[in-house]
Amino acid sequence: MYVQPYDRRMSFLPLEGFRVLDVTSSLAGPYCTEILAALGAEVVKVERPDAGDETRQWWPSWHGDGVMFLCANAGKRSLALDLTHPDGLEALLRLADRADVFVQSLRPGVAERRGLGPDVLRARNRRLVYCSIGSYGNRGPLRERPGYDPLMQAFAGIVSVTGEPDRPGVRTGASLVDQGTGLWAALGVLAALRERDATGRGRVVEVSLYETAVGLLPYHLTGYFATGEVPGRHGTAYPAIVPYQTFAAADGELMVAAANDRLFAALCAALDLPELPLDERFATNQTRVAHREELVSLLAARFAAESRAAWVERLGEAGVPAAPVQDVGEVARHEQTAALGLLQDLGPYTTVAPPISVDGERVLHRRPAPALGAHTAEVLAEAGYTEEEVAALSAAGAVRLGNGPAR
Repeated sequence: MYVQPYDRRMSFLPLEGFRVLDVTSSLAGPYCTEILAALGAEVVKVERPDAGDETRQWWPSWHGDGVMFLCANAGKRSLALDLTHPDGLEALLRLADRADVFVQSLRPGVAERRGLGPDVLRARNRRLVYCSIGSYGNRGPLRERPGYDPLMQAFAGIVSVTGEPDRPGVRTGASLVDQGTGLWAALGVLAALRERDATGRGRVVEVSLYETAVGLLPYHLTGYFATGEVPGRHGTAYPAIVPYQTFAAADGELMVAAANDRLFAALCAALDLPELPLDERFATNQTRVAHREELVSLLAARFAAESRAAWVERLGEAGVPAAPVQDVGEVARHEQTAALGLLQDLGPYTTVAPPISVDGERVLHRRPAPALGAHTAEVLAEAGYTEEEVAALSAAGAVRLGNGPAR
């Protein structure tokens, strides 16, 4: 298993010199700013002095910090600062005056009530790109409600189309809504910075979990408008194509994607079932969809007779798209993961490197996630605070200085 080294030098840092203030927690906001950090931005993560980002306490943990925190906050520095304290708020405003990007995911209305809304910050710093990550969006009857990834998967309809048809719906095993929202936020920030090059003025970028969740269902919603039918759950299958699902081999499962008539014929030849494409029930995709249960039953019986590895090899030789259903451990150990350099050793822990390469070089995290408050004094000094002023802020409870090594 190959793991990218921690001290590898980076050559692709297009955001080097850009300052980002990260006033977010959980996953969507931190994922956005982690992307910006990997691209070279200097990201300061603002955390509560008492406990920090809530995900530090989430299970499972590694050396005292939750793995979700570690995986979403690589490359950042930690500033432990109390936003409810007047001196803490003043410190953040001073940092925002010299920042390029301000990203916040506070509960609806909280940023404005604390004097951290876009109008206030952009009046002080016209070049600031202000990114707000919300739950249900900035307007509408639900705009003030809080939200999390599973709530949005339920509310936006993702749960209704995920799972087996005869069982209750399920959420996806990955936090697609959170990470998707983080990606859209990062894209919006980059676009606003690009425009600022020409205008000299920042923008207010707004994204939300609900908008991302609905955006993940384009063909479901378009199909609903086209037919009036509400889509349901199909397990691993796809309602418009057959066979396009998992099958159980003798010792595991594999996903098969015979997406057209040519691939279906090749699949049947590999399965030693050459008669199936000649059967009028299975001659075209349209007829295969109409006779789904009959066809799947015939294919399932054949797949069950041999091992997963045997079928993957045979279908690969036949040019039929297929893949084993792997667990996370298999993914971590697979030679394809190693060949792409997708895992990165950050010293204290190993995580997934950013899924992007430039000129053949993997973009990497530049440092591990920070210990709580590890960079408080350093960041405040950069904003013009003297050692005595930092000590006074700490004594007043406005900030917290260092909690363990900076990492």
